[in-house]
Amino acid sequence: MIHGIVNVYKEKGFTSHDVVAKMRGIAGQRKIGHTGTLDPDAEGVLPVCLGRATKVCELLTDKDKTYRAVLLLGKTTDTEDTTGEVLTETSTEHLTEEQVIDAIMSFVGEYEQIPPMYSAVKIEGKKLYELAREGKTVERKSRKVCIHSIKITEMDLPRIEIEVCCSKGTYIRTLCNDIGAKLGVGGCMDSLLRTKVSIFELEASKKLSELQEYKDQDRFIECVMPVDAIFPEYKKIVVRGEKQLALAYHGNIFYIKNPEVKLKDNEYVRVYDPNGVFIAIYRYNARKDRFHIVTMFLTEEEIHALHKGN
Repeated sequence: MIHGIVNVYKEKGFTSHDVVAKMRGIAGQRKIGHTGTLDPDAEGVLPVCLGRATKVCELLTDKDKTYRAVLLLGKTTDTEDTTGEVLTETSTEHLTEEQVIDAIMSFVGEYEQIPPMYSAVKIEGKKLYELAREGKTVERKSRKVCIHSIKITEMDLPRIEIEVCCSKGTYIRTLCNDIGAKLGVGGCMDSLLRTKVSIFELEASKKLSELQEYKDQDRFIECVMPVDAIFPEYKKIVVRGEKQLALAYHGNIFYIKNPEVKLKDNEYVRVYDPNGVFIAIYRYNARKDRFHIVTMFLTEEEIHALHKGN
């Protein structure tokens, strides 16, 4: 089984689940997961996790993301993008570029965002888009999101191209809708391209057709990033000594006398054995001078093999 993450470029027309299904055929294995839904009409970076890397799917979903979007002012739709049914159309001729810039930039920082009806958010066990397709509209609670930055890259009113860096759970469609509402003319999203998720960037992403070519050439493994590579911000700890290594292999608390790196209380670290095998993510307890398991990345079979090897 292959373990790692592939930086997939999701093309228009594919759902995130479609990508996973295609990747199962390319990788030749069932254990695969994606790291955050992209709408069928959206494009861009979709990291796909294989094997034990599926344990980091949720972690990657929680990471900040960067998008390039086109905001269309003067129109609102039921989906908050141009694929939906038009609800209102308003003239934007009176708007100045200065007014538009001020309105857009006012959303930088934290703000309360109401998820759109056409979204995967669940209410009482049912996804909102399922309710929307039944013609139902339900009350949704607002959620605090953070817009880290907005860069206006092109303006040709009523269309504005923006680059947005934001926290998890942010709907760019809703941001476009909210900007339009603030200007009093309404707004919706005309296009969306995700350019970055954590360390995964657009330039390095590969389309499914490209990945299939790598597979046909027996080079697919070249497209797979090792699991530990997505934790560059965590310091590396090597466990030595039979007793402490056995504890680490099984996700138990272990101790290292005089760690090679200086650590702070509650700091996360990448843990390896002397042969360079990535074991797990651990958390350092400075008060007790001990390491506590966060996420284990070895299977029982691998642990048994490592014991035999040592």
